[in-house]
Amino acid sequence: MAGLWVDLARVLARLESIASRPRDELADEDVLESLPHLQYALHTAGELALGIDPPVDTEWAHLELAAALEDARDATAEVAEAAWSGDSDAAAALVPEWRGALFRVRLAQMRIVQAPPVVVQRPEPEPFAAQDRAALAATSLVLAGTFVVTCGAVLGLWPLWAVGLVLVAGGFLVYRP
Repeated sequence: MAGLWVDLARVLARLESIASRPRDELADEDVLESLPHLQYALHTAGELALGIDPPVDTEWAHLELAAALEDARDATAEVAEAAWSGDSDAAAALVPEWRGALFRVRLAQMRIVQAPPVVVQRPEPEPFAAQDRAALAATSLVLAGTFVVTCGAVLGLWPLWAVGLVLVAGGFLVYRP
């Protein structure tokens, strides 16, 4: 991200200095030669912005930056084409829109840097509900009944078996899903 910001800041500064020049200087040979390179730098920055996997809470800002870079690239191409054609009036007429597109890139960049953190609120754990207590009681009765039935089988006492079976049946009656 840092490399993108540094390169983008340099490109935007150069484009903004060109956009702030008087209308006659838009047809300057140095300006005309630098506009395609700057346009390509905007294109590259847009590709990098789309290639970054942003945090969940700033996805919208990254998409806005990519769209702003695309608009700035297109506006730069329109100004360059008008300047190359030699029509300085047409190029000068496109400058306010071009400056607006460059400002939109700065604004999108600022929104990414100053994006408010999203606070994830976790729900408070609820105290034991009645259904949870019933499930715990049923589990306890089934385990106790199983233990008593096993003891009755080992000792050969059928009344102990009966008590264990009553406990297991009680576990099934206490909890109804």
